[in-house]
Amino acid sequence: MVRIQVKHGDREFLYECQNTCQIDEIAPELIQISNLQYKIDHLLLRLEPLLSPFLKNPKVIPLIRALSEAQSYASKDQVLYNKAISFYVMRDYVQAIERQVMQNYQLLGFEDANQVQQLLADVEVLQAQSTELHWAGKELVRDKRLCDYIGMNEKTKFVLRLQPHNPNPA
Repeated sequence: MVRIQVKHGDREFLYECQNTCQIDEIAPELIQISNLQYKIDHLLLRLEPLLSPFLKNPKVIPLIRALSEAQSYASKDQVLYNKAISFYVMRDYVQAIERQVMQNYQLLGFEDANQVQQLLADVEVLQAQSTELHWAGKELVRDKRLCDYIGMNEKTKFVLRLQPHNPNPA
């Protein structure tokens, strides 16, 4: 397994894959994980002030727990603990938060489900088609395999940067 430390802005996470994977197979998953990290941060930012008066309310405790678990899983501290992140696990955490918000939206002060849907709308900071993957100062071409860049060693570890496409390089 190749271990990739993915960075975008101040966020980072570890990702594992085979070195024979196509770049265009792993790129969408890396972008989705990064967007889910942003979504979890967005939900925390919006929901924590609403939850503060209800910390002792047993109806809200599952939502607080779901937010806490998602925050710790999406944290860049996982890199320090050498834990790789899975898109599917991250998606499950986000769905658990969404379920709990839908169950408690009236208690949180939302008047109708439309307000909740706006809160829960996907946060896409990176677009799959317009995001570039960079390693060692070079863009990874999507129709190549990972081993074309890093070689055939299965125990390789490297840092990859996600960057929005810049049509006018400086």
